[in-house]
Amino acid sequence: MKRIKTDILVIGAGSGGLSVAAGAVQMGARVTLLEGHKMGGDCLNYGCVPSKALIASGKAAHGQAHSSVYGVADAVPQIDYAGAKDHVRSVIAQIEPVDSVERFEGLGVEVIQAFGQFISDTEVQAGDTVITARRIVIATGSSPLVPPIEGIDTVPYLTNETLWDLRERPEHLVVIGGGPIGMEMAQAHVRLGSKVTVIEGDKALGKDDPEAAAVVLENLRAEGIEILEQAKAARIEGKAGAITVHTEDGRVVHGTHLLVAVGRKSNTDKLNLEAAGIETTRTGIKVDDSLKTTNRRVYAIGDVAGGLQFTHVAGYHAGVIIRSMLFALPSKAKTSHIPWATYTDPELAQVGLTEAQARDAHGDKLEVVRFHFEHNDRAIAERKTKGLIKVMVIKGRPVGATIAGHQAGELINLWALVLANNMKMSQVAAMVSPYPTIGEVNKRAAGAYFTPRLFESDLVKRVVGLVQRLIP
Repeated sequence: MKRIKTDILVIGAGSGGLSVAAGAVQMGARVTLLEGHKMGGDCLNYGCVPSKALIASGKAAHGQAHSSVYGVADAVPQIDYAGAKDHVRSVIAQIEPVDSVERFEGLGVEVIQAFGQFISDTEVQAGDTVITARRIVIATGSSPLVPPIEGIDTVPYLTNETLWDLRERPEHLVVIGGGPIGMEMAQAHVRLGSKVTVIEGDKALGKDDPEAAAVVLENLRAEGIEILEQAKAARIEGKAGAITVHTEDGRVVHGTHLLVAVGRKSNTDKLNLEAAGIETTRTGIKVDDSLKTTNRRVYAIGDVAGGLQFTHVAGYHAGVIIRSMLFALPSKAKTSHIPWATYTDPELAQVGLTEAQARDAHGDKLEVVRFHFEHNDRAIAERKTKGLIKVMVIKGRPVGATIAGHQAGELINLWALVLANNMKMSQVAAMVSPYPTIGEVNKRAAGAYFTPRLFESDLVKRVVGLVQRLIP
């Protein structure tokens, strides 16, 4: 049995694990990295990257079919579904070198391509190697959750991991799950020529602000996606090319392909956490505010920690624990400034508190300011006027922002900055935006906060009148 001693052992080469490994080794720590599957993890191989690439293919097809509004004749897109998947693979291939074994070995990381499991509170075995580490980071991510629906094990089904192997376009894709993954893939496929039905047991996009989600869902339905809400899947039957889903309330959906997109589960099964004294919760590994587990030598970051499951959260977690591990400085993770986005068209983005959450927390002190995309000149020029931004404000400081509309995922960046730095609405209002840009909606939202204070104030009008009379 080979034995290695290291400063930091990272288990999992996804977004969080790679960020820790690269940062720590370049700042002088000895780092060993374990990965039993694919470098880059879920995001590169099955999640963020391939899904956005397929969304881009769908957007191109949709643009050809709906160009007459710009004075360019509509055309029936000649869709090559296998070609779209080739596009997906080429995008992954272009990014892969950044996450590769060769790059990390070049940085000085010892990379072992094997799964690891704890054999004590300081030791992990990977194949024929035992690694002893001062600090261990669990960054094993998450996997698709497949619910125990009657009959699901008797029919072929897709998840976000297996969808990318499909080369023939589904004639009728049935999606179980109306969250971000389900809705993104539903729209991509309807734009690529599939019939699509989404089955959601509660509300589609139910974790987002209802007013903003309604903007997105209206457009998805207008594009032809059938969205069944309050429709919990009870039984599945059929075979390849002919699958039937029965809901608890008696609705029946027939399709050719089934995509299960109901959520994620933390990857902890192979770790033998008990040997290291590491406890878990219903959603993942139990961690404190500093992301330490119940074994204080071990950290858990990203999806496996059971909190917000986004790639950028894993990267943020990496920065939090590097400060603690390398410099012995106190460092805690927080969520109040973490944004997220759903990349449908229009996009849907959130940072901080939703309106409902802010009202629960602050009651009558809450002010909600809105600005609609239909009043943005660039949105008008590009025919992207569906949507709105609303900002939740307490005593002049934003505590949350919600955006549904064109480029919402880009626009939310400003509000993430504002919340991260506890900035005021006056600072956003002081920003000068180039004209005409979609980004002006952010400044106009800040302006909407001050409009009643300036233009509807009797005191302001009296002061202005007094100045006009007395100052020559």
